[in-house]
This record gives sequence, C-alpha cells and structure tokens, in this order.
Amino acid sequence: MAAWKQFLIAAVILVAAAVAWVRFFPGAPEMLAGWGMEWAVAATSKSDDTAAGERRRGGGRGPGAQTAVVTQPVVPATINDKLSAIGTGRADKSVVVKPYSAGRLTELAVASGSRIRAGDVIARLDADTEEIAVDRARIAMADAEARVERIKALRSSNTATAVQMTEAELALENARLAVRDAELALQRRSIVAPISGIVGILPVEAGNYVTTETAIATLDDRSSIIVDFWVPERYASAITVGMPMSATSIARPNQVFEGAVSAVDNRLDEASRTLHVRARIGNPDDTLRAGMSFQVSMRFAGDTYPSVDPLAIQWGADGAFVWAIGEDGRAKRTPVRIVQRNTENVLIDADIRAGVEVVTEGIHVVREGAELLIAGREPAASAMPTPLASGSGS
Repeated sequence: MAAWKQFLIAAVILVAAAVAWVRFFPGAPEMLAGWGMEWAVAATSKSDDTAAGERRRGGGRGPGAQTAVVTQPVVPATINDKLSAIGTGRADKSVVVKPYSAGRLTELAVASGSRIRAGDVIARLDADTEEIAVDRARIAMADAEARVERIKALRSSNTATAVQMTEAELALENARLAVRDAELALQRRSIVAPISGIVGILPVEAGNYVTTETAIATLDDRSSIIVDFWVPERYASAITVGMPMSATSIARPNQVFEGAVSAVDNRLDEASRTLHVRARIGNPDDTLRAGMSFQVSMRFAGDTYPSVDPLAIQWGADGAFVWAIGEDGRAKRTPVRIVQRNTENVLIDADIRAGVEVVTEGIHVVREGAELLIAGREPAASAMPTPLASGSGS
C-alpha cells in the first residue's frame, strides 16, 4: 500500500478517536478549554444539539421513535365447495345380442347404425329342423285330442274306466306342452332386439355358423348417457342421489351438459380411497357416445375458514400464531392451526373473526400488549408525544 494511503487512514482513525474522546470522556471539554481549544467543544455541542433537534422532529431513530407495521384484514375463505373429476360415459342401456342356440345365419335383417325397437328381428338362423319338430308336435297333439274324445264317448256307456280317461287327458296336456316347446325353439331361430337402440358394427355375415357365445350385434340406448367417476373420500358424506352436476365432454369443451347423480356406491375403494359415483345426463340430440370422457363438476356448501396473508404466520415453541390487532389497537398473540396453505393466502382455524387485522410486516417490533403504529394511519392519541406545558410569567 502506498505511504500516502497509510497516512490518510491513520489520520481518519485519529480524528474519529479524538471526536469520541471529546464526546464521551469525562472532563474532556475542560481539558480542551485549558489548552485553548474552545472551538472543538463548541463544535461537539452544536452536533449534539442538531441530533437532539432531529429526534424531536421525528427524523431520527432514538429511544422515543416508533416503527410502523403493515397489517391486512382477516377475510373468510371457503374450501371443499367444488368437485372436479374425470368420468367415462356409457350408454343408458347396452346389450350384446347372442343366439339361444347354434346354427347357420341365413339372414341379417338390420344394418350397422340403424335404429331399431325392442322386438324387431335382427337376424335369422336356419330353422328346418325346428319346423319339422313343430309339425310333429302338432300331429301328436291332434292324436291326443282324438283319443280323449274316444274315451269320453266310451265313458258315457261305461265301457272305459276313469283311469283311462285321466291317462288320455294327461297325454293331451303333454302333447300341448310339446307343441309349445317346438314352437318356442322355432321362434328362437329368429334373433330379436331385447331393447330399443342403435345397432353397432355387425361382426358377422349371413352364412356364418354361430354358437351361443357368438356376438351377433351390440345395441346401445343413447337417449341418456351414464357417467361413471370417482371422488375423494372427503366428499363421501356430501354426495347423495339426485344432486345436480354438470359435465363437459373433452371433445366438446364449449358445451356443458346438465344432469344428476343417479347412484352412489356403498363403500370406498381401499386402494385409491375414492368413492364410485354414477350420474345421468340427457342426450336428446344424440351428440354423445359411449366411451367418451367427461370433466365432471359439482358444487357443495364447503367449509369456511379465516384466511390471512402468508407473511402473517409466525412460529413459536408452541406452534403457529399471528399478531392480531385488538379494538384498543394493541397487539395480541393468537395461536392458529393451519388448515390449507395456498400461494396467496393461508386458511387457519383460530379464535379470530373476519375483519380483524393481523400484522404482516414489521413483526420484529411487535410485543404482546404493545400499542402499534400502523402504516398509513394517524397514530392513536395515547401514542402521540405529550407536549410540554408552557408556564406564563406573572
């Protein structure tokens, strides 16, 4: 380091030491006056008077100055008042049609995408064997009827016994049942629609051999759509059958469909801790399809808690607390329990009502029961310095 820099630093240190000695060493002013240096004493006194004047004007940070704090009011906030979930839609009724017996398809009476009613014929199987069985059963029934008539005639002349009459009548009833059985087998060679709906893509063609496990067609009744979705367990006690809901199709985000809860499961899924809920929405224009995904929304009363600024939360040995401003303008330490922490606010459970102000900045100067100066407000009368009474000479 250059010599002139060392000399300058040493001079500054000596001057600072001399000023400190003059101001704080007892008897220093008298010693300076004895040495003929009254100007140093006068300069020191003037500096002290200037500092005292600044403190009286509030410009300093002396013992009498009070630091202002920033507060914000407590506001109510509601949580758990809205549910949003992803659901999957399916047709109100959906049936996979299979034949009652095996055989070869001779005719498909519908086309893919056609709308049919319950009872309409979808397809037919070969029925030669069943037609023969019906004819044979009818011949047997006619023979049984004729035998009963003969027995009745013989019975009138006491030629036939009562037992023979009973056996003939029983044979007739069995013949009638055989006819019904054969007719039912013939009827089931025609595959009919069990519900009204729209036919899906047909997986078979005329001429295919089908069994009882072969799917002939799929029918969907899309007059309304059932939406299955799962909700967190905290909503389990709040959801009931008949509650309104709204659903937005992912494919149609600008169109909202209104509906209602149609079924609620009686238990939660143990793996996901969610509850299965089923809702029904109308589909009068047939714009929705089974398998579509939906954004489901529901509204609830929710839970209301006091909300404060995150800066207001402080921590102590006994947990979280806030500095609340009482009606008298004094600080009160209020313990809180954090319910939910968000980016812009913190929901708390505490003995504090909405509208009460809590300290968010300047917390380092707050003490229990201290009267605070709030930034942007006039200080309370008790916080104002009391002016000195001026006496009047007589």
